[in-house]
Amino acid sequence: MDTADSRINLVVIFGGQSAEHDVSCVTASHVLRAADPQKYRTIPVAISRQGEWSLPSFAELPTGGVDPKELPSRLEVTGTPTSQAVVASTSNSGPTVVMPLVHGPLGEDGTLQGLLEMTGVAYVGSGVMASAIAMDKAMAKTVFAEAGIPQCKFVSLRDDSVTPAALSSIANTLGFPIFVKPANMGSSVGVSKATTMSELNTAVQHAAEYDEWIVCEEAVNGRELEVAVIGNRSPRASVVGEITPGNDFYDYEDKYVTDSATLMIPAPLTPEQSEELRQLALRAYETLRCEGMARVDFFFEENGRGFLCNEINTIPGFTPISMYPKMWEASGLGYSDLIDELVKHALERHSRRKRNTSR
Repeated sequence: MDTADSRINLVVIFGGQSAEHDVSCVTASHVLRAADPQKYRTIPVAISRQGEWSLPSFAELPTGGVDPKELPSRLEVTGTPTSQAVVASTSNSGPTVVMPLVHGPLGEDGTLQGLLEMTGVAYVGSGVMASAIAMDKAMAKTVFAEAGIPQCKFVSLRDDSVTPAALSSIANTLGFPIFVKPANMGSSVGVSKATTMSELNTAVQHAAEYDEWIVCEEAVNGRELEVAVIGNRSPRASVVGEITPGNDFYDYEDKYVTDSATLMIPAPLTPEQSEELRQLALRAYETLRCEGMARVDFFFEENGRGFLCNEINTIPGFTPISMYPKMWEASGLGYSDLIDELVKHALERHSRRKRNTSR
């Protein structure tokens, strides 16, 4: 048999209609370049800001070191293929695995996962429920609270509930400063830090531009730690990483443009602290029934409450400066090998789920 015929069709879906479109494009470009051509027939599938699907040429993809702000004019894709037709076009030979790298709403929130479930193809990452809950920070925090996972104080509210009385209650409950963020967004898009009532009102209005649900959190005076998790029924955790923001907090510019944050991998913790945090990351991962991959973010109050779970990201960034691949590299799993393992877990999950369905 021709070697090419046995390769896996690796469909990388990127772009999307959320504010994280640019980040998704950069992430996908590096994954496509890192995938072993001896193992995979890579097929990039772009979703434009208007929701149109197309098959861009490899030359159209951005390269490393590109400011995400420069990408829209280079990747404003248009096309007529439907999502089902795009996936069906990969079924000519060999198995197909879809790697959805669409960050944010309409990609990371269970919607794209639901489409892939209905299409009947294997895909990397968590299923519909875990994706939806993890994407919605307000709901994820509610579930974590029920499971007894430690986290900072928070208040969630809907945009039509924003009143002076509601904001006053939030300020009294959390105290300043307060971090305000849209519930369904990532990459620090729409996140603000408020130190006064006026700033709180502005921050809430800004967050409401991205989602109808808003999360307000107490500011935690602690270290920022992260753990990468991979796997399905027997997940494992990477070494712990630590971030010292270059800006006032770890915002979009710090993550993707200026690269001014200081990353320490492994984080300077005692072996006991590191193991405690890794186990807590696995507990958060399994509480939401995540599969495939996720990055779990924490605060560490060394002389206070200890480790506090901040959030979980089911489609973490894969850019060269992203923590998820860096932590796995420090754990002995290189970039290309990481892709191989994610594909393996996607195929295992797909095979298992097929046994529990009628098709």
